[in-house]
Amino acid sequence: MKEKILVVDDEKNIADLIAYAFKREDYSVETAYNGEEALDKIKKFNPNVMIIDVMMPKMNGFEVCRKLDNTENLGIVMLTAKSDIVDKVIGLELGADDYLTKPFDIRELMARVKSLLRRLNKHSNESKGTDIQIKDLEIRLKQRKVLIKGKELELTPKEFDLLVCLLSNLDRVYTRDELLDLIWGMEYIGGTRTVDIHIQRLRKKLGKPYENIIQTVYRVGYKAVGEMYEE
Repeated sequence: MKEKILVVDDEKNIADLIAYAFKREDYSVETAYNGEEALDKIKKFNPNVMIIDVMMPKMNGFEVCRKLDNTENLGIVMLTAKSDIVDKVIGLELGADDYLTKPFDIRELMARVKSLLRRLNKHSNESKGTDIQIKDLEIRLKQRKVLIKGKELELTPKEFDLLVCLLSNLDRVYTRDELLDLIWGMEYIGGTRTVDIHIQRLRKKLGKPYENIIQTVYRVGYKAVGEMYEE
């Protein structure tokens, strides 16, 4: 089933150009040229991601986001001609997942949307998935809890996401760049050392022998294994 993109911009030529680019990549795409039309299409089209311009007459992008009942399953990328940090903060507080300043390279927009879709799919799979258990280590996905022998570990959101990502795909090797993309998103400007630091902290919190579930793959990245060993 094709993933669905809704493009909202009062500048028809821009909306149509974006729509054309995504259609060429085999996405199902609809366009809207004002806020009211966008709200109507969200209900009927049920998009996975909405790309929406902030500065539109009558009902701007912020107002559209305010009127949405639930944005949990809708990825939102906001477009604006203004680089003001205040606009970015407002958009993110209203549920936007990413922000791009005009003019932009269509390839960057497409890369950001693809990254967002991967994160949304990962979140959806986790919410529908079954809990993970390896011996006395238990991960309760819906409650976002990790327990060892019934005692809850105090993990940060990123540590939890890293652990779930690795343990959901045992023996799969993830590069550091892949983990950065999946857990932090493309908008993160830090380096891959961030992944190493979080893995190090996560291992420390897991303690022996569970720290050995996460293994380093030399010069590549990390993987999780089902069997543990004592050092």
